[in-house]
Amino acid sequence: MIEKTVSEYTQVIGDCKSIFRKKTLDYGTAWRILRLPSITDQIYIKAQRIRSIQEKGTQKVADNIEGEFVGIINYCLMALIQLDLQGDERLELSYQELEPLYDKWAAQTLELLTNKNHDYGEAWRNMRVPSITDIILMKLLRVKQIEDNQGRTLISEGVQANYQDMLNYSVFALILLKEQEHASA
Repeated sequence: MIEKTVSEYTQVIGDCKSIFRKKTLDYGTAWRILRLPSITDQIYIKAQRIRSIQEKGTQKVADNIEGEFVGIINYCLMALIQLDLQGDERLELSYQELEPLYDKWAAQTLELLTNKNHDYGEAWRNMRVPSITDIILMKLLRVKQIEDNQGRTLISEGVQANYQDMLNYSVFALILLKEQEHASA
């Protein structure tokens, strides 16, 4: 089963990376101006919109929730890249310079996923997408608390681990949504 998950993860990340590349070519790296708490807030906005649509059962803006999960994935990767580039004041970076960092964090996060899947037995496959949304929102609140504490924790994982978990939960949501789509077709 893990081979299937790795394949699905790779497909989702490939789709997200394609969007990241195109947006980087369109907009440059304007996101480099964002401090980590601002990226956290961008992720929060996307997760809150998903939850609102899930609760209301309708939406007025055409962007689907799949696109919001893609946005969460890419913002999580931007945050992880920002962690790598701390102290680097450049706002503009080429896609060629960013791509290895994107790939590095995607690979490290996949490794985290496979390790956790080993221990948890792919329990996420039995989760509901709204529960995944709630977990992402909970992790966002944790990150905000850590940020408000200037990164200090007593026992908890730091922001990096939480960004990686949010990324993985977003991948899970996209996989489950795709499976639901195929089941109803």
